[in-house]
Amino acid sequence: MNIIVTGGAGFIGSNFVYYMLDRHPEDRILCIDCLTYAGNMSTLARAMENPRFTFYKTNICDRAGIYEIFEKEHPDMVVNFAAESHVDRSIETPEIFLQTNILGTQVLMDACRKYGIERYHQVSTDEVYGDLPLDRPDLFFTEKTPIHTSSPYSASKASADLLVQAYHRTYGLPVSISRCSNNYGPYHFPEKLIPLMIANALNDKPLPVYGTGENVRDWLYVEDHCKAIDLIIHKGRVGEVYNIGGHNEMKNIDIVKLICAKLGKSEELITFVGDRKGHDLRYAIDPTKIHDELGWLPETRFADGIDKTIEWYLSHKSWWETIISGEYRNYYERMYANR
Repeated sequence: MNIIVTGGAGFIGSNFVYYMLDRHPEDRILCIDCLTYAGNMSTLARAMENPRFTFYKTNICDRAGIYEIFEKEHPDMVVNFAAESHVDRSIETPEIFLQTNILGTQVLMDACRKYGIERYHQVSTDEVYGDLPLDRPDLFFTEKTPIHTSSPYSASKASADLLVQAYHRTYGLPVSISRCSNNYGPYHFPEKLIPLMIANALNDKPLPVYGTGENVRDWLYVEDHCKAIDLIIHKGRVGEVYNIGGHNEMKNIDIVKLICAKLGKSEELITFVGDRKGHDLRYAIDPTKIHDELGWLPETRFADGIDKTIEWYLSHKSWWETIISGEYRNYYERMYANR
């Protein structure tokens, strides 16, 4: 089987590439990535040595380029990870998010219609549901929770989800959608909370925490997420949405304090900065549907996953130290200075 993985040079996409190469030796993996700031070819160095892996540097908004790849490779499945994904960046430049996350999705599905496909899978986010109150721990997002977005990022992802469902209803395109909670693990870009705190703590730099750090996120180890998507594209029902959650709710401030403790760093490094605009309070996913239908449950406890993640960053310093420079450093200064 030929499987296209878009956004495969990014965090979750690259982990999925390696997972599929390891677990499905009969398949070819065709990676499409335009290598924006968050895409990194060094992330795919090991995959590039595998004869079953092919890389295409192409933007998913490039219709001619995408059609050329489909014409050449005749893919059986498409798993779309390609997205602009950082909420703060979406507040700065929302138009980029609309272009990639909505129009890029349309181009991919048009290619699937034109050349035929067994399954198009859209990787989405729990952020399309908005947030939950901190004082209602009994509430969770289900697949029936209404869409209620808070940022240009989540609005663009919700728009893409609706477009995917429309292509299924209107054109009969065989699709599925997954909405995941916050991922963590290897190759996580250093602008996101956990890798940012690890990198800064190791360098004894301030640890910027929005507001009071009381915001709650449900953390999902990235390999567990990959396993869930693998199940969905092979056994999940066409036209369905599946929520993928980690059952690991943590306050942001507790995550930061835990990282300080693990690395033997003082909590005095923690610096509270002005809160993000429209900052969601709590995310929490109910993954009952994917468990009941496909037998999936998260396997990695947060206590184990965070240890593995910290160890990975300690043993791959050259990967993230190279990234923390240039454009990213300039962006970091813009976002956290004077807040």
